[in-house]
Amino acid sequence: MLWIPFTLMAAFMQAWRNAFQKQLSKEVKSAGVTLARFIWAGPLAGAYLWGLYQWQPGELPRFTPLFFGYILAASVAQILATNLMVKLFQLKNFAIGVGLAKSEAILAAALGVVFFSAPLTALGWLGVLLGAVAVFLLSGVKKLRGLSWRTLALGLGSGLAFALTSLWVREASLELGLPFPYGAAWVLLLVISLQTLLLTGWLWLKDRATLRALLARPRLTLLISGCSCLGSIGWFTAMSLETVAMVKTLGQVEVLFTLLISAFFFKEVLARNDQLGLALIVTAALCVMWS
Repeated sequence: MLWIPFTLMAAFMQAWRNAFQKQLSKEVKSAGVTLARFIWAGPLAGAYLWGLYQWQPGELPRFTPLFFGYILAASVAQILATNLMVKLFQLKNFAIGVGLAKSEAILAAALGVVFFSAPLTALGWLGVLLGAVAVFLLSGVKKLRGLSWRTLALGLGSGLAFALTSLWVREASLELGLPFPYGAAWVLLLVISLQTLLLTGWLWLKDRATLRALLARPRLTLLISGCSCLGSIGWFTAMSLETVAMVKTLGQVEVLFTLLISAFFFKEVLARNDQLGLALIVTAALCVMWS
């Protein structure tokens, strides 16, 4: 059950990371906001891995071509997912943006069953479905037809890319075969480092103005990177212990944190479906834990 506290930590830190990214998106293009998630997270991830080996020395990994394939796929998918979510923030309010992107949980469950040999019990599926309904209620999405096709496409595209990221991260951790929590820490460091290299190189070649705009806002960039790194430590560790669908369903408590941030930090008006949505979130969490 150790995956549960790691998931809750990840959800809390991710809610704050998204809030800071929304704030930065008012001043910096989406590619720059995406890079803010990674640029200082690499050194933090490196310090975390070093600290683990200082605390309790363990074996070093043996990398395989398949492992590096998972790392590359996860890195690119997470860059795409974050970029799409930032664009979504610019179209609708913060809570709706996160709500649509959280289609990740049900997409991860479906993909996990079909492609990754990660079946769920009936109770687990019930939790995933209840969580999906709860996310839409809490995000203020009352009618799908009330949203533009572009908003839906961005939200579902972001959710799909995040789901693939999570599944490939889990496969990379399993491929290493290291004991807990070393495998997840190695995957974290390599994914973040590759993402930073890819996105920084792209901006250096194509849009240096965005890179300069990001570096001109060090405090907000550091907050985003710090929250992102702590959140990723939680997600990567939890997913090395439990299936992605279970972790991401419990992680939907992030929407509760997002609602509170949306109301008190951004002063945004929320829907009146909160009590039912929160009850469904709790029920979904209990389902996946009991299953």
